[in-house]
Amino acid sequence: MTILALEFSSPQRSVAVARADRVLGEVIETGAGTTGAFNMIAAALREAKLEREQIETLAVGLGPGSYTGIRVALAMARGWHLARGVKLSGASSMDLLAAQAQAERIFGRVNVIVDAQRTEFYLATYEISERGWRAIGPVRIVTAEEIHLLAGAREIVAGPEVTRWFQNGRTIFPRAATLARLAVQRDRSVGGEKLEPIYLRVTNFVKAPPRSAAS
Repeated sequence: MTILALEFSSPQRSVAVARADRVLGEVIETGAGTTGAFNMIAAALREAKLEREQIETLAVGLGPGSYTGIRVALAMARGWHLARGVKLSGASSMDLLAAQAQAERIFGRVNVIVDAQRTEFYLATYEISERGWRAIGPVRIVTAEEIHLLAGAREIVAGPEVTRWFQNGRTIFPRAATLARLAVQRDRSVGGEKLEPIYLRVTNFVKAPPRSAAS
C-alpha cells in the first residue's frame, strides 16, 4: 500500500509518502510557510520517485489543532478521493503526538497539549514506553492553570510550541511520517463523507454586517 500523509494541524506542516512501513519522502515546513500544500506534495512525491497516480491511500491528521490547516488537508484528501478513488484514513493528531513522543524517547505519563485558543488547551494523557503507548481517558479542554498544576507536579507536558506557555515543557510536533506508519499499522480506511475533523467546541463564524450604500 502506497500512502500519502498530510499533517497540517500544527505550526509545523508536513507531507510524507510511505510504502508498507518505509517512509520514501517527507517535506516539513514550519511557521507561516510559503511553499504551499500542492508544492509540498509534489516535493514529497519527487523525493519518493513516485507519481500521483501511484498513491493508493491518503491519510490525514484530524486534529484537534489549526482549524484552517485541518480543513485544507481534508479538502485535498476528499478531492483526491473523488477524482482518483483512493482510500482515505484519518488519525487524531493527539495520537500522532504520543507516537512522536515515543519516537523521541519521552517515556512515562505524558500530558500532550495543543493550543485551543482563548487561554485554553486540548489535553490528552498517555502512558508511553519503548513498547508502545496508550491513551488514559479522552481528549478534553482545560485551562492554563490546570496545565501549570501538572507541570508543578513534575508531570511531563509536551506538545507543539509548548514552551511558549510552560518553560519546562517538551516541544514535539505531529508528523506526516508518523501518520503514514499509523495508517499502515491500523488500516482504518473510511469513506470520504466519514472523514471528519476532531473539534471539541463548536466553531462560531460571525457574519459581517452588510455595508451601507454610503460606504
